Amino acid sequence: MDHTTETDRGFPAALAEVARFDFYDDHFLTVDEDGDGEYRFDFEPVARFESAEWTTRMFRSWTGNPEADADAYLVFGQDGTGGRAMIWRTRPGRPLADQPVVFLGSEGECGVVAGNLSDFLWVLADGYGPMEAALAEEHPSHPEDPLVRLAERHATTRRRTAREIVTEARAEFPTFEEDIHALCR
Repeated sequence: MDHTTETDRGFPAALAEVARFDFYDDHFLTVDEDGDGEYRFDFEPVARFESAEWTTRMFRSWTGNPEADADAYLVFGQDGTGGRAMIWRTRPGRPLADQPVVFLGSEGECGVVAGNLSDFLWVLADGYGPMEAALAEEHPSHPEDPLVRLAERHATTRRRTAREIVTEARAEFPTFEEDIHALCR
């Protein structure tokens, strides 16, 4: 994993590789018995962090608070409705790879996805995008081989299911949702 300081905005190599995936490829399409297709991921990663200025505008708009501070957030993807996946720099002095991944949805929903970037890779590998991981109550495993291989190349944590990772992250940051909503006006 990349080791960067909390003021660094260098894009981690693992996220750069994630950004090269086409999550709307037929590989990630599930077709039911009626022939209706549904993509398992609603995730559009970007190839670099959104700018600090853009992130501040987005965060202030999301919270409705013109003074909300977005310096702790690095946006690296979105879902189809405009919800954002981001690294939350909440552990002072720790590298980006050690910071949690969170999600802010387009309708005010939010949640912790993973406790660090490595665990986020395992969440993807287990078949969950940021929105699905943050908002779902159940997380049955749906391993995705290409993403498993990506995680095996970059992850520094042991492989676990999305359920284990999300449960652990929610326990570590139990007030994330209420803390974010406290910023809203």
